[in-house]
Amino acid sequence: MSKSVWNVPVLLADVPDTGLHLELEAPADVRVGLAELAGVRSLPELTASFEVTRRGAGLRVLGHITARVGQTCVVTLEPVENAVEEDIDLLFLPGIAEPRAQGDTEDELPEPLVDDRVDLGVIATEFLVLGIDPYPRKPGAAFESPQTDTDAPHPFAALAALKNNQGGSHS
Repeated sequence: MSKSVWNVPVLLADVPDTGLHLELEAPADVRVGLAELAGVRSLPELTASFEVTRRGAGLRVLGHITARVGQTCVVTLEPVENAVEEDIDLLFLPGIAEPRAQGDTEDELPEPLVDDRVDLGVIATEFLVLGIDPYPRKPGAAFESPQTDTDAPHPFAALAALKNNQGGSHS
């Protein structure tokens, strides 16, 4: 299993026939590492709720993550805090191999169940990163292009005048 910032492994053998419910809250040191990984200023909150059930020889993971991320507004460059809410619905099956068949969509395909385990911390991390707004804006902030003065000389006006004085010919 690869090393990640947040690991919460669940073994297939540990999931009862009735399923397993887990409520997770990322500790402060994990949130610091996840904020760095996600490229945000801070991650003051990250919680996840999971229902893990058996599906044949595999596992079905249904869940939801909730987070607050500290970011920088792309317009004003001021600090801004955004909420992240993501639903999770994944099926993990043993024996899934790459490459996937052409024409399949991601929603239809199961994930590989490796070593009869899933890592809920890794899943929560992936959905957190996918849910973060890549262009955060402070409420009411809107980009306005700079006003141009139509009477001001064009930056290339001197070159155009030079070209016109030479008759536009190249010698």
